[in-house]
Amino acid sequence: MQIDIHTSVFNSVYLPHLGNVSRIQIFYGGSSSGKSVFLAQRAIYDLMEGHRNYLVCRQVARTVRSSVFQEMQNVISRWGVGKYFKVNKADAVITCLSNNKQAIFVGMDDVEKLKSITPMDGAITDIWVEEATETNENSIKQLMKRQRGGKKDTPKRITLSFNPILQDHWIFKRYFAPLGWRDDQTEHKTDRLSIQKTWYIHNKFLTADDVYDLEHEEDKYFRDVYTFGNWGVLGNVIFTNWEVRNLDDMKNQFTVHRNGLDFGYSADPAALWVAHYDKKKKTIYIYDEFYERGLTNDILATFIKDKIENRRVVCDSAEPKSIAELRRYNINAYGAKKGKDSVLHGIQWLQQHKIIVDAGCINLQNELRQYKWKEDKFGEPVSPPQPVDINNHLIDAGRYAHEEDMLEYTVETKENPFFG
Repeated sequence: MQIDIHTSVFNSVYLPHLGNVSRIQIFYGGSSSGKSVFLAQRAIYDLMEGHRNYLVCRQVARTVRSSVFQEMQNVISRWGVGKYFKVNKADAVITCLSNNKQAIFVGMDDVEKLKSITPMDGAITDIWVEEATETNENSIKQLMKRQRGGKKDTPKRITLSFNPILQDHWIFKRYFAPLGWRDDQTEHKTDRLSIQKTWYIHNKFLTADDVYDLEHEEDKYFRDVYTFGNWGVLGNVIFTNWEVRNLDDMKNQFTVHRNGLDFGYSADPAALWVAHYDKKKKTIYIYDEFYERGLTNDILATFIKDKIENRRVVCDSAEPKSIAELRRYNINAYGAKKGKDSVLHGIQWLQQHKIIVDAGCINLQNELRQYKWKEDKFGEPVSPPQPVDINNHLIDAGRYAHEEDMLEYTVETKENPFFG
């Protein structure tokens, strides 16, 4: 197919990557840097050229449709090439009609679908994992196995795109640390690995309001990560009393269930905490989670039932109407009692327990890594202590889930209980 797409539709920093054939490609940096838009553009461009099939992933299947699947449709529309494509919204597949090359969209939580993926013509040459910090390293390795076969003259690629939330993430340890990576570096390229760092200054399509909001972020961590795209370093994190384990072999033994729900819709996700509580050992095992935006309560109820059946779930009492709706859908939902200083009290109670997080609960792991105390301009926690009200949806759900346990438990006192 003759492709005539003017270079002005791309941000210039990404143009060299249209033909990049490094085996592993990393596009990371600040929010609104245009990296996801470019990768959607590159995928559509490649499909029209007729040499590549794409597998496009996020950790959770439903989030693929509202993000990368929609973004690639936006590219088709903006470029005016709709007549060359068939978009199957039911199966989340985009097919280039002139050559049968496809982009197939899946969640990495849909294991059976991943096993059965076969493009219409040829093999999977490209895997793009959006929000790759939601994933674990083993999942990426399993994805790469889906790229077997195909023409030897078409190099296989796997692309990871993300905001660099924390330096202790496996992606940093695996790909950046061996290079001695510094925040002032923006590029690296070998046949095996390429890295491109970008932030808002690289996106010529941002509005003045977008730029203002990014440049006036007050929190140092969020400014470093989301404005300037540097790997996050947190000093005043709230929770350090947790670890990750594979709990698959233990789940059948869990009987003391604790479930909590924090409501969300557009900006914030609905977040479900599913746990077993061992009071004697002061240990909480979080063995499942749910974390998704854009769900009406009838759909949310379906997912809750799938996770906890008819077991009790304690919800954010700020939404009594939503609780009533869930009860109409046969969810055993109750409102949290909360009360004065319930947030700080709940944090302190959780701090005095050992928290075991299943390896599959990626969203909770990311929250626990990033939930921090509010700081003054010198980087010191403010007094009295205040948690930053971000990265806490599952943690809030956890406070609701264990509310009655907290009432039965005398919290240990310390001279400075929140920073001990």
